Amino acid sequence: MQIDLTGKTALVTASTAGIGLAIAIGLARSGATVIVNGRKQDTVEGAIADVVREVPGATVRGVAADVGGAEGCDAIVAAEPAVDILVNNAGIYGPRDFYELSDEDWTRIFDVNVMSGVRLARAYTAAMAANGWGRVVFISSESALNTPEDMIHYGFSKTAQLAVSRGLAKRLSGTGVTVNAVLPGPTLSDGLREMLREDAQKAGLSIEEAAAEFVKAHRPSSILQRAATVEEVAHMVVYVCSPQASATTGAALRVDGGVVDTIA
Repeated sequence: MQIDLTGKTALVTASTAGIGLAIAIGLARSGATVIVNGRKQDTVEGAIADVVREVPGATVRGVAADVGGAEGCDAIVAAEPAVDILVNNAGIYGPRDFYELSDEDWTRIFDVNVMSGVRLARAYTAAMAANGWGRVVFISSESALNTPEDMIHYGFSKTAQLAVSRGLAKRLSGTGVTVNAVLPGPTLSDGLREMLREDAQKAGLSIEEAAAEFVKAHRPSSILQRAATVEEVAHMVVYVCSPQASATTGAALRVDGGVVDTIA
């Protein structure tokens, strides 16, 4: 399948590393003009360099802004007032006990993981609809369907993304704009690599081997029995953003290695 996004402009939030950077590279490789985003100017510039190194000749711009607040979202829209593809990748996570989280913690998680996508979709999708073409993707998680007891806050936010993406797809019915959610499972991102590094060294394992052991221990329902790569997640996202995915909308598309034990 040859995906051609020439002439399309794509914004990927939180795309200076990990899954977000892999998505940015994948979209650039398909011909899209890519806007990378991060909170700091130096990391944004580094991501631009990473994309160009992987895709020589790519057209890449960047906006440094914190999408976890309305001000940061407004700054992105002011800098880049029109996009054809919006990938809402920004998110924060980490194990925290339910009783340790304050109201402020819950509000911050909701702002970053949910409201960032709401604000940017509200800003961009009306023009997409007027143009008769657009793609919106929310990067959710298998935790949206399988809430972890040590990350209830994270699972709740990812479930909320599914509700927003499904409802927005209905709202944009018949416009040529598709809205979908992609649900990664355990993924060998920079964060997981760092978390596993010390234990891997002690056990004499590679990071990939340590990640596989982690998946078997903490996600025993995994059919894949290893962590996905960031590129494997990005492949699904690039497809959903493509013209070939024109009949896929309102969907929750799992790249979880079969962790969620359901055939639906």
